[in-house]
Amino acid sequence: MASAGRQLVIACGALAREIAALRKLYGWLALEVYCLPPELHNRPERIAPAVREAIIQHRDRYAEIFVAYADCGTTGALDAVLREEGVERIEGVHCYQFFATVETFAELAEAEPASFFLTDFLVRHFERLVFRGLGLDRHPQLQSQYFGNYRRLVYLAQNEDADSVRAAKDIAGRLGLDYQFRHTGYGDLERSLRRFVNKERY
Repeated sequence: MASAGRQLVIACGALAREIAALRKLYGWLALEVYCLPPELHNRPERIAPAVREAIIQHRDRYAEIFVAYADCGTTGALDAVLREEGVERIEGVHCYQFFATVETFAELAEAEPASFFLTDFLVRHFERLVFRGLGLDRHPQLQSQYFGNYRRLVYLAQNEDADSVRAAKDIAGRLGLDYQFRHTGYGDLERSLRRFVNKERY
């Protein structure tokens, strides 16, 4: 049976560090978090079923559940699941949009449509999730196929960290892309979680 007032966030594992930082910042010690593997982004058709399974698994123990995912390539499948389950999620198409906010992301994309975006998480895990995940360590000739149409790399930073900035610049250099830095903070992730925890209307 769900305990009164217990709240759960079912989150993409790529947001675990950011959500932990927000819990600490706001003292949301009662807010519990269940993370799904970030590798699901390589198979977005698996995100909606995984989220549904997590909701069903936890529903009886929590009064309220919120999903910390954008659409993330599910092309509406995640929203269909959440409508059936009666659960809200972060608004947006992907994490680049909700970190930057819809307006800022639109401005960046309009200024240079051929932009490749990174977040703090992707900078930290670029080798594993992107380079090796796309097989570029085994087939370097594929780099031009994956990145040949990009002209600029935009690092959307949640925290201003010198090591991460250097790493992002190195990635841009490896890919042969112009580099731009934009400090976003937690953007709409922060606002969405504040609304959920404080039980504000969406």
